Amino acid sequence: MTTRHDEDVDEFGLLPRALGASRYFILIPVAGSFVAAVVLTVFGAVAVGNITVTTFGQILSRKFSAHDVEHTAVECIQLIDIFLLGTVLYIVALGLYELFIDPGLPLPPWLKITDLDELKEKLIGVVVVLLGVSFLGEVVSWQNDPAILALGVAVASVIAGLSLVFALMPKRHQERHEPEAETEEP
Repeated sequence: MTTRHDEDVDEFGLLPRALGASRYFILIPVAGSFVAAVVLTVFGAVAVGNITVTTFGQILSRKFSAHDVEHTAVECIQLIDIFLLGTVLYIVALGLYELFIDPGLPLPPWLKITDLDELKEKLIGVVVVLLGVSFLGEVVSWQNDPAILALGVAVASVIAGLSLVFALMPKRHQERHEPEAETEEP
C-alpha cells in the first residue's frame, strides 16, 4: 500500500535526478567550442600552407621586396592569433567537459581543471597573450597612424584589468600544482 508520503518522496526524487542529468546540456557548448577550435586550427594550417607556397614562389622568382617580407611577417603574426584563439576554444571545451561531465578525463597535470576559477585563470592567461600578439601585429603593420596609441592604451588597460582579476582570484588549488618540498628527517 502506497502512502501519500511515499508519493511525495518519489515526486521529489525525480527533480534531483533531472537536475543532475541536466549537466549534459553542457555538451552543447563543449561540442561548439571543440568544433570551432578544430575549424580555426585547420584554417590556420591551410593558411600556413598558402603563405609558405606564396613566399617560396616569391623567393624562387626573386620577385619580393622589403614590403613583401613585412607583409608576410604580419600574416604570420595574425596566424598566431588564429592558433591562440583555437587554443582558447579547445581549453574551454576540455575545461567544461572536465568540470561537468568527466573529472577523470586523461589530461596532462597542467591542463587539469577542478573548478571554474582554474578555467578562468587559464583563459585569462591565453587572452592576455592573444591581446599582446594582436597588438604586435598592429605595430608591425603600423603606418604612422596616431590611432595606434589609443589601441595600445586600450590593450594595456584590458591586460591590466585581467591581471588584477587574476591577482585577486583565490589560490586554493596552487599547492596541488607545486611540487612538494622534501623534508629532511633530523
